[in-house]
Amino acid sequence: MRDERPTRAPRQRSGPAPIDDYRGGPEPLRVPPPPGRGPWPHAADEPTRLTPEVPSHRRPARRFQVIGVFVLVVGAVAGSYTALSGDDVSPAPAQVAASPEVSYDPARLAARDSAKAKAEAAAAAAAERARQANEVAAAEEAAAQQVAQTPMPNVPASCDEYTGNRALGCALLLEAGFGLDQMGCLDQLWTRESNWRAEAHNSSSGAHGIPQALPAEKMAPYGEDYLTNPVPQIRWGLDYIRNRYGTPCDAWSFWQANHYY
Repeated sequence: MRDERPTRAPRQRSGPAPIDDYRGGPEPLRVPPPPGRGPWPHAADEPTRLTPEVPSHRRPARRFQVIGVFVLVVGAVAGSYTALSGDDVSPAPAQVAASPEVSYDPARLAARDSAKAKAEAAAAAAAERARQANEVAAAEEAAAQQVAQTPMPNVPASCDEYTGNRALGCALLLEAGFGLDQMGCLDQLWTRESNWRAEAHNSSSGAHGIPQALPAEKMAPYGEDYLTNPVPQIRWGLDYIRNRYGTPCDAWSFWQANHYY
């Protein structure tokens, strides 16, 4: 027997539609385009969403957690080891300073030592030269002071005051054009050199005669017997003094400062 009861239509639910009826949220609001413009450039089945989707948060993978814990443990162990052995690891300052020296090339070290030795030798030689120059300058200054304090020889009244080779020298002095005032200086000079002896000979230097000509052959143009005759010797000596010093007194001043002329 058929049930004659009327079929009840399903009741319509009032209010907003369930969330499950839409894809992830409430019914999206459709905004119409402005007048004179076509539809929005999106697919018909993808309505415009005004509410942004919130990304879901997931827990990091377990392998990244294990790696992070391992890194922390290794860092802690390394820091403890460095703190405990810091004094042993750091090299001594002397070793750090000396390490570059060990790495130098032996040839470079030898060249440096050689240059240093040459510089020291040059400095020592320069100091020695300066010392000798100072000594020479001091000796010359002392001799000059001595010459300044030494009075000039007395001027003879005539050549009659002299005898022997000195008297001959005085006559030849006047003959050469010098004044009698130069005879005292000439007497002092040749007295120091040879004591007016014509045979005076210096075996070490070879100087000879009254004026101590060096070499003796310089006097040969003044006479063949220049080795024993005082005349050619005196005439050569007076010409030598004139050409080198000017006067016998100038030659005598030089001799007092240097002990030669």
